[in-house]
Amino acid sequence: MCYMNTTPYWHGIRCLNGRVTSIILESMGLTGEIKNDAFVNLAELSILSFTNNSISGNLMDFANNQKLRKIDLSGNKFLGEIPLSLLYLSSLESLLLQENNLTGPIPAFNQSSLKTFNVSHNNLSGPIPKTNTLQSFPLSSYADNEKLCGPSTPSTCNTRNNVVESSSENSNDHGGSSRFTAILVVVNVIVLVIIFFLFIIYYKKYKKLKKELKAKNLLPKEDERDSTIVERSTEQRTHEGDKGKLVFMENNEPRFELDDLLKASAEGLGKGNFGNCYKAMLEIGQVVVVKRLRDLKPLSKEEFVRQVSAIADQKHPNLLPPLAYYYSKDEKLFLYRFAAHGNLFNRLHGGKGTRDRVPFRWSARLAAVRGVGRAMEHLHYRTRSETTAPHGNLKSSNVLLDENEEVLVSDYGLSSLIATPIAAQRMVSFKTPEYQSHKRISKKSDVWSYGCLLLELLTGKIPAHSAPPGFNGVDLCSWVHRAVREEWTAEIFDPEIAVQRGANQGMLRLMQIAMKCCDKSPERRPDISEVVAEVEAVRVAVDSEDEELSYSSLDPSVTDDSLSATASAIIADDRRR
Repeated sequence: MCYMNTTPYWHGIRCLNGRVTSIILESMGLTGEIKNDAFVNLAELSILSFTNNSISGNLMDFANNQKLRKIDLSGNKFLGEIPLSLLYLSSLESLLLQENNLTGPIPAFNQSSLKTFNVSHNNLSGPIPKTNTLQSFPLSSYADNEKLCGPSTPSTCNTRNNVVESSSENSNDHGGSSRFTAILVVVNVIVLVIIFFLFIIYYKKYKKLKKELKAKNLLPKEDERDSTIVERSTEQRTHEGDKGKLVFMENNEPRFELDDLLKASAEGLGKGNFGNCYKAMLEIGQVVVVKRLRDLKPLSKEEFVRQVSAIADQKHPNLLPPLAYYYSKDEKLFLYRFAAHGNLFNRLHGGKGTRDRVPFRWSARLAAVRGVGRAMEHLHYRTRSETTAPHGNLKSSNVLLDENEEVLVSDYGLSSLIATPIAAQRMVSFKTPEYQSHKRISKKSDVWSYGCLLLELLTGKIPAHSAPPGFNGVDLCSWVHRAVREEWTAEIFDPEIAVQRGANQGMLRLMQIAMKCCDKSPERRPDISEVVAEVEAVRVAVDSEDEELSYSSLDPSVTDDSLSATASAIIADDRRR
């Protein structure tokens, strides 16, 4: 739609620094409906006017348009209620909604900035809210809404029913309302009493259960460290005669015993899809990560060891294999070496908008995707079967960064250990289009996951299919396709890298590669080796990354033509599908 400070292609669209700031499409005979989320990506929009058209449907959601100052939707055929999201536009100066078919009450607008307001000639109802802002507007702002009442209108509101009715109707309604209120109060009291007794019963059972668990030494004491979570579950099994030992996968690794691990101080790192993780600091100075595996297939010890050995045998500088494992009947542990700089998800999304945020530059992101690509190429090369995903769960939280910021891909090959119904719910390869439609998994499922990872690093947005609990994600593949179709390609890229001189050509090339990987048809996706070769060929920006550049300082070689070419290539691919 618009790019940097160049003149937009579309009539009535104004831009600043590559962002849409104004949409003015007045008296153009426009018809049809506008989607509720049509403006969700226009965070810099300040002026919106569709006056004197024939647009219908409900009004849009303006929750993401916090810079809106002037809105004029008058003289159309809009239906439904006035959206409450307008209440939170703190900079709103003018709101003109007259001559539509709006219904329902008027929200309690009270922005001190609101100086122009008109909702006349609609079908609004109920009392006009008694806010200082709304009470300051004249009668003409509310005219021709027969069911409106209260100050600023000729009609007074009945305090009991909020409608203007005859005295006899008021009397009848008052009697019915009183009886209904009394019944409602009685019902509420009964419900509260029932809830209270249920709470007492639950609390007594909880106290009893807690006492039994303490007697059996199954409940941790309040002053115990996180390490007892690992220690107790393992010690109990060993006391019961199922004592196991740590088995190290490499002869040259520093050795320690299970007792050393149990004595180590531990710190919880979080709850993963297939088990909790802990950072254990051993007395010898070594730091390891302990993953307690759960939801496994019913494997014998020999089968478990064979699968773990296959995972550990994958050797590559960008892979993080298990350091050791522990096996008993009721407890299985994986030990990994500790990655000091956390994971790629936190590096990309953590601390955004804060002073503590360390910018994640283009060259670092490109180095990360190259490292992941090399690891994936190695996994695919070592896997003969075409009907399995060699990694199966590739996402940014499973890409770790060591003390030198080198990429380490983890949690690969776990599909051979995890029960299939659980894997289908939690692993990324089961979120692919082909599995959703035909229940198929293949090497190309990993290619799709890799493409989504590229888009995550380019856009700075969280993918919906791998969003951690508590985070809202976006269907990145669909979102980017929509962006290039609607010609707001410049808004795709994360602002943190979009301002880097010389990086734009590489970003555009990487986006093209990512969209090929995200093709809905696995047959049309390239092999991972082809993808990695193309990623390796992407140019790193040659400018100094210490410079903070504005949008106006971008590489002049990157123009609307290059963006349009990228969009055209992707749209052409869509048409071939």
